[in-house]
Amino acid sequence: MSQPESLAGVQEAENALKSLQIGAETDAKKGDKLKVDILLKPTGNAPIMKKKKWTVESDKPVGWIIEFVKKYLKLDSNEKLFVYVNQTFAPAPDQTVKNLYECYNADNKLVLHYCTTQAWG
Repeated sequence: MSQPESLAGVQEAENALKSLQIGAETDAKKGDKLKVDILLKPTGNAPIMKKKKWTVESDKPVGWIIEFVKKYLKLDSNEKLFVYVNQTFAPAPDQTVKNLYECYNADNKLVLHYCTTQAWG
């Protein structure tokens, strides 16, 4: 490849990057929080939630969801609640919902299984 062609490729890449940054700034300026649908399913002897589908802001950490479910189920603060993604692994409490959704969503929902004793992972 000659030097003018490589410079043109670099300029195209820089222009593409600038347009992505402008798009990201526009999204951030809107102030719209992205929301994610979460499907909470009980596992083992965990209490069943009447409402299973929830819409959560994508920047919330998994730890927030754990605390929310514990309050909803009226569990004692010293009781443990384990959350698993697609019946396979327990995400870190500081992991964001957005990251999990982008990697593991099914039918535009993030499926989380919860239980009061360790089940998987």
